[in-house]
Amino acid sequence: MSVSHFPPRDPGPARDPLALAPEDCGRGHACQFCPQEETCRLEKGHHEKRLIESRLAQIGQIIMVMANKGGVGKSTVSANLAAGLAARGYRVGVADADIHGPNQSRFFGFVGQRVRLGGNGLTPCAFEDDGIAHPLRIGSLAFMMERDDTPIVWRDAYKHDFMHHLIGSFDWGPLDFLVIDMPPGTGNELITLADLLEGHDVAALLATTPQEVALMDSLKAVRFCQERQLPLLGVVENMAGVTCPHCGGEFHLFPRAHLAEALAEVEVDSLAQIPLSPALASGSDRGQPIVLAAPEGPEARAFAPVVEACVAHARQGFAEAAAHSLQALASEASDGLEAALASVPPEQRDALRDELQDQLAGLLGDAPRPPAPDDTIR
Repeated sequence: MSVSHFPPRDPGPARDPLALAPEDCGRGHACQFCPQEETCRLEKGHHEKRLIESRLAQIGQIIMVMANKGGVGKSTVSANLAAGLAARGYRVGVADADIHGPNQSRFFGFVGQRVRLGGNGLTPCAFEDDGIAHPLRIGSLAFMMERDDTPIVWRDAYKHDFMHHLIGSFDWGPLDFLVIDMPPGTGNELITLADLLEGHDVAALLATTPQEVALMDSLKAVRFCQERQLPLLGVVENMAGVTCPHCGGEFHLFPRAHLAEALAEVEVDSLAQIPLSPALASGSDRGQPIVLAAPEGPEARAFAPVVEACVAHARQGFAEAAAHSLQALASEASDGLEAALASVPPEQRDALRDELQDQLAGLLGDAPRPPAPDDTIR
């Protein structure tokens, strides 16, 4: 891997050569990738934290695609959700957090590709398609392995570090959505990312099949989201039905009555039922998500409600943040207004206050109007 070389920093005033300093080295990647790691005296924790915060500051909405059980199509849902969002004009990235089975390299046609280290960090692979305006940016452990069939035998400490690399060391750039393909289970990777992303715009999607054994595990992931107060947008039912290639009739492989009852009990919506489709599988193997390969097909139509749910949630979050900012602005303006009115003769204050507040309300649009000051302040 190539590493960009930065000019030497001004050493500044003399200090204890053994002291650690919370200075910024200017490198856009984690310390573990740095050739100066062994001799560097800067505070590594500060650098890692700043790096992650700078990445997250450029990302709008984060969607964690979860499946407490393996083999239910979580990676398929992640890839097609990301492609569906990109098809609507959004800037989208896909972070492959499945350490032991990183499949997003195959889903987007990057098997065998490797990433390089530059001045701004690890460069994600860029997936381009005629149906999207912005290339999808894909980051995965698969791009850092010598062979695609190499097993990953890591203890939790290494997994913890890679979760930080996935968010902080990859140069995601400005994104509207970052879709995270989570590993199965509610273990170290999920806990680490939930802690890492706390305080940011994060929501979860749960992929499952209608089988009772899958549902039993899926409900554990629902409980996790509820306990962590992580917004759960809903459930994507994968392998929900089959369309006969001969007669066109539809039938279900698994009964779903128990699934509907269980979701109603925990108050979680079922967003979509994705069919068990040869076209969906072949698109994944070919490296082109089916929602882009056949945007008018039944598979793309099945994914549409999932895409819409993510967009609606992001818009709601933006609207709430904007309303909060406007409310804070209105409150500050009201405080300044009262200070300015202090020099106005008492008999003119009420009329002038009403006039200025009407003008302020017009500037702020639908922002909540600040409460009228108490009579004693007038």
